[in-house]
Amino acid sequence: MFAAERRQLILEMVRANGAVSLRELARVVQTSEVTVRRDVRALEAEGLLDRRHGGAVLPGGFTRESGYPQKSHLATAEKTAIADVAAGLVQEGEAIVVGAGTTTQELARRLARVPGLTVVTNSLLVAQALAHANRVEVVMTGGTLRGSNYALVGSGAEQSLHGLRVSRAFLSGAGLTAERGLSTSNMLSASVDRALVQAAAEVVVLADHTKLGTDTMFQTVPTDTITRLVTDEPPAHDERAAMELQALADQGVQITVAGGGPGTSAAEGARQPRHHRRDVPLPGQRGARHPGPQLRSAPLPPDHQERQARVADLRRR
Repeated sequence: MFAAERRQLILEMVRANGAVSLRELARVVQTSEVTVRRDVRALEAEGLLDRRHGGAVLPGGFTRESGYPQKSHLATAEKTAIADVAAGLVQEGEAIVVGAGTTTQELARRLARVPGLTVVTNSLLVAQALAHANRVEVVMTGGTLRGSNYALVGSGAEQSLHGLRVSRAFLSGAGLTAERGLSTSNMLSASVDRALVQAAAEVVVLADHTKLGTDTMFQTVPTDTITRLVTDEPPAHDERAAMELQALADQGVQITVAGGGPGTSAAEGARQPRHHRRDVPLPGQRGARHPGPQLRSAPLPPDHQERQARVADLRRR
């Protein structure tokens, strides 16, 4: 494929999806991420798109929301790994809220095996994933159906959450930054997500590395409200994503990185142990344990070497 053809295809993908990772672009145009990054720089110089951490977005500073068909095919291996880890945080008999999104849909598929669970959600996709789980009770909000992501929004959804109290909220979004926290591109969805957060004692954000550093129009969860972030390993060359994780940790967010890494295929991910995860020991994490007393070596006496020589000589005798 010639460079002009690649760049035209890249541009069409970004226009169709709003935001696309470099890995996904490289897969579609069948070339390396290095080549794709060069193409993205060229398109940015022409003002046709903007570069973001590990990907490209529509020009203008804020990404628009993609529809469910586009989202469901992006970062599928990463979402699966994140959902596996997030499901391990849920205990038998718990009551939780789960927001709308393709990553939370993956989580719901795994929650079907948790006995005595109560799940409150505004997502038809989450409810569908749990519909045949005999030991899980599903409570749906009211509201108006938003077809692009199959979620219930509006005042009806928000009012149905008043007075609710659960242990955890699991949410995803269109972008996550240390400065603004979790955000989304739709005002109605943002309002419902804020109501879900108000109902929970802890907030767990599920976001793959392509969301890190991406900012969208409406804030849903400020950084100081996020208890934990479950994400995947950013690519080695994506230093800005790593810096974003560090900044989030510095503000007290517990960071859990799903095992397998972003380059792991779906087949390889299936061979990973279930709930495999790695808690990143970054400074400033909320609830971090203080290290125990550290052992220090006592200073050696001045004649230490002379004593060792005597012992060796006696042993030879």
